[in-house]
Amino acid sequence: MTVDDTGSDAADSRVDGQDADPGDPLALRLEQLILGAERRYTPFQSARSAGVSMELASRFWRAMGFADIGQAKALTEADVLALRRLAGLVEAGLLSEAMAVQVARSTGQTTARLAEWQIDSFLAGLIEPPEPGMTRTEVTYPLIELLLPELEEFLVYVWRRQLAAATGRLVQATDDEEMVDRRLAVCFADLVGFTRLTRRMEEEELGELVEAFETTAADLVAANGGRLVKTLGDEVLYAADEPGVAAEIALRLIETMAHDETMPELRVGMAFGTVTTRMGDVFGSTVNLASRLTSIAPRDAVLVDAAFAEELIRTGDAPASEAEAAEAAATAEKEGEEPPVYRFALQPMWQRPVRGLGVVEPWLLTRRAGPVT
Repeated sequence: MTVDDTGSDAADSRVDGQDADPGDPLALRLEQLILGAERRYTPFQSARSAGVSMELASRFWRAMGFADIGQAKALTEADVLALRRLAGLVEAGLLSEAMAVQVARSTGQTTARLAEWQIDSFLAGLIEPPEPGMTRTEVTYPLIELLLPELEEFLVYVWRRQLAAATGRLVQATDDEEMVDRRLAVCFADLVGFTRLTRRMEEEELGELVEAFETTAADLVAANGGRLVKTLGDEVLYAADEPGVAAEIALRLIETMAHDETMPELRVGMAFGTVTTRMGDVFGSTVNLASRLTSIAPRDAVLVDAAFAEELIRTGDAPASEAEAAEAAATAEKEGEEPPVYRFALQPMWQRPVRGLGVVEPWLLTRRAGPVT
């Protein structure tokens, strides 16, 4: 929010003139219903009431993605309280100023996307076309009145569950370094030929395809113990603590998509190594390698890097080769023991140069014959 920080009377008188013409009274009531209060403050007044400098308040507002309102009287008591709380965390030493801005930015970006989705998809689907003589606002108001408290409670519930899960992952780290730089399996799953699809599919049809892909991926990742990092339309990025978990998700994704005739083919690239986590996202050469492997993966196939393959072999999820698997089975039979059960098979591919990463040795990951648990 870029604002004039003078707080001048001229700005206030300009706002009062605007407030004299409220426009659609019901639309104003709808806004008040959602915000929980009426407009009372200019940005300058809000910052002053919160005991926060105009410079810091502006940084917070910009980070949250709020529009430039000049010195319009557009803020509520809730805006003052939010400023006071965020600045209070800085004053108490719980957050640095830079971290507080990052909190504001990540929260603003996440909730902005959620709000857009709810309006575009959820609410738009629930609101019937207005009856003759009724405006869209008249139809929307009672619906929002009923849904708002329920959706708000549900949002807090899901956030707490996700926070508990993230905290659980964090406390498993053995030292401070691992809390930022961790060894993770990182996976990109990409729809093949998506650019061509955008040229020949209707916008609504394309949107439904992307939503179906994202929903399928999100459900499979969560159900099998991974963490969805982000969705990029035709691509999803997820991470897992163990390569075996990431591998199972990748193969289930391909198997599930293959049974849906409306879906394009999928290609997957995965890498295992040190990853920097920041604000829910992942960075580093391991992430870059997984992305590059995706770009060279065959259709309906999964490529992994050497570190990923080595970890699967180390944990007993895959044999180093079919010869080794046969030898292990023969040894077990001779000793009257159960043969080792491998979930995955690995096949070395040709080494090839990858832009920015040098020569890499990809491995083709498949599922070994046998029942899927």
